[in-house]
Amino acid sequence: MRMFRFFGFLALLATLAACGGRGGGQWNTEYGNATSATPAQLQYGGQFSTSDNSNHKIAVLLPMTGTNATAGKSIQTGIEMAILQRAPENLDVAFFDTAVDANSAIYSALDYGPEIIIGPMFAANARILRDAKPGYLPVLSFTSDATAIGDGVMTMALMPTNSIELIVREMANDGTRNMIAVAPDTQSGYLMAGAALAAAREHGVQLNGIFYYTERDTESIKNAMYAASMNAARTTANTRAREILSDILTTETITAVERSNMSRQLRALSKTDVAGKLPYDAVLFLGGGDDTKSLASFLRYYSVGAREVKFYGTAMWDGSDIANDLTMTGAKFAALPDMNTGFTSVYTMASDAPANRLATFGYDATNMAIGMIYSSVGPAEYLMNPSGYVGMDGLVRIISGGESQRGLRILEIDGNGGTRTVRSAPTNFMTPIYNLRSRDISPTAAIALQSSGISGAAAIDIPSRFRTKYRGGTARKSVTTPTQQNVVTVINDDTGPAIENPNYIPAVRESIGRKYIDSVEIYE
Repeated sequence: MRMFRFFGFLALLATLAACGGRGGGQWNTEYGNATSATPAQLQYGGQFSTSDNSNHKIAVLLPMTGTNATAGKSIQTGIEMAILQRAPENLDVAFFDTAVDANSAIYSALDYGPEIIIGPMFAANARILRDAKPGYLPVLSFTSDATAIGDGVMTMALMPTNSIELIVREMANDGTRNMIAVAPDTQSGYLMAGAALAAAREHGVQLNGIFYYTERDTESIKNAMYAASMNAARTTANTRAREILSDILTTETITAVERSNMSRQLRALSKTDVAGKLPYDAVLFLGGGDDTKSLASFLRYYSVGAREVKFYGTAMWDGSDIANDLTMTGAKFAALPDMNTGFTSVYTMASDAPANRLATFGYDATNMAIGMIYSSVGPAEYLMNPSGYVGMDGLVRIISGGESQRGLRILEIDGNGGTRTVRSAPTNFMTPIYNLRSRDISPTAAIALQSSGISGAAAIDIPSRFRTKYRGGTARKSVTTPTQQNVVTVINDDTGPAIENPNYIPAVRESIGRKYIDSVEIYE
């Protein structure tokens, strides 16, 4: 346990300040007829009663040692900043280290007798706390796992469903009809893919395939994108299309205009390896920025061009250097608003490190906890105010069941190493922002690419009198498992039997190098 005392960088906090008798509550109660109004500023909160002489306590559960100490320290610094700026003299805060023995830390925190607990970071610890705590005790955790919250355990983390639903809605607004999703082969990846499937259904977009890859594994990333690109089928279709054009040009009687047109097509096909239209016009990347850059590079390498598909991402890209990759020019993603500049300045002076989202989450959680303790309404009414609050990352509220909802914006990568805002974050919850809830999302397995095949004949423009003679040449690619990735089915004509060639070997290409930039990520 570590007790926090009120001293330190009070002068620095003045800069940030310039920027800006409880009853019980039922944690699972819906908002009912409560209306959403203008959100309150978490940074300023309400005035505290000068007649309140009671001692109040907050317990904090964080990993302050071990492999996750850096992340824990970020949250801790945010918490300390909020306490030094705003806490009354009769409020004590105790920190408990979950890194060595989470169970002992949790039970020590409960024995401390807090009115609210901030933390823990991880789902496993949140579940232990949820089972061990009294039902009335509120908890503001930092897990994004919806299965670990509820019964008074809430979260300040950004729920994956928020950014996934928002970006899929943007895809629909952009005219996307068919999409595929690419996700890391992890528990959270399966849930994010499930959210993408639910969001696609909600917003009228057809999800034609889900592909998984092993994070930071170049070979796995390459194989997944080889399958998603339908490279084998499109290469076969290209060969067939050139055969048809060459045959017509050399054996058939055609006009000068027809000859010019088909010669032009043949020259164009000879400059590429593939032909045929993909069964999707957008790709949603559900992983982090570094893996996404490799995934996108391999897609481009396998001739999935920017004119054919658009790239989209989630808040997982936030904080990465993905905007510096020219491959990603024009890609859109959902992101939190810019952090409060006053906060980032003070945080950097206090910690000698750039501010991050974990720090802002900790700062806002502390201000929310202090506001709850000194509020005249009950904990549930305060913490789950339908109007929400404005914190260091913009709009936020906690809904019944403990999930957070945050106001996000849509950014587009501009090709000059930066981004531009194409859709601003909302400023209130008067109009519902989200329809999906994380607790309703189920993990989703891989979905083989839904395609009627790639036709070499359909990829070219030939005179109608030759259509019957040169019909067919449809190549289909099985993409369900890596062992099937080199199986190509070529249909000789539109009605004839299929011939499978399991020994198909794609054209040999030079290897692709990819430089990775390490980043610290927190995994549930």
